[in-house]
Amino acid sequence: MTASELKYDGHDLEALFELKNYQKWIAESFAPYLTGFVTEFGAGIGAMSQWLVPMADHTDLVEPSANLIGPLEKRFEGDRRVRVINKSLQDYVNEQDRQSLDAAVMVNLLEHIEEDTTALSSLKALLKPAGHLLVFVPAMPALYSKLDRIVGHHRRYSRNQLLSVATKAGYEVLTLHYFDCLGIIPWWLVNTIAGKTSFDPRLSQLYDRIGVPITRSLERVVAPPLGKNLLLVARPKRFVNH
Repeated sequence: MTASELKYDGHDLEALFELKNYQKWIAESFAPYLTGFVTEFGAGIGAMSQWLVPMADHTDLVEPSANLIGPLEKRFEGDRRVRVINKSLQDYVNEQDRQSLDAAVMVNLLEHIEEDTTALSSLKALLKPAGHLLVFVPAMPALYSKLDRIVGHHRRYSRNQLLSVATKAGYEVLTLHYFDCLGIIPWWLVNTIAGKTSFDPRLSQLYDRIGVPITRSLERVVAPPLGKNLLLVARPKRFVNH
């Protein structure tokens, strides 16, 4: 894990917390795999967690940044299905029982990890024989912006790049597709071209109310050739039948 991940201040998380349509879209894309014992890595203040927790029997919310643990614990206070853990991904992997997880979730986290292949490889040992790795990342290197750099993104992924990382880490990729094709335009104009260095809650929420339902409807019909993000579902190769 990198120092930037461990010290991530989460200044953008409150702005993104209210993007309900976008978060629901991601969670429902992962829903078939969110059963049993699930761990979300990089849980932040619980923006995605609020959608994941109701789908699982038990959820570990792992967050390395100590300053985010308080809000995360408060959000799920009294929920016996949830355990909030202030550890890095690697520390959690080192201490958790092997083959104990039904699903490992990483939403907007992998791009923060410099050694992404190593992180996914180490995580593989925690998955049950029928377990799944669920990953959501920013896509299209051409969209990389000052904002990406400021929030600690080492990269934006191409489809082939993410496929290569998952394969080298020892996974069989079941699903890998672009996500949010219409989101390319506002990101490119506002962040890549204009160089905005923070999230605008009003613009983000406007896109969430109007843009997300449109692009989600389009992508139900036609798989987009490009998108602002990539969504991956994979399983350890050791469980592939030959």
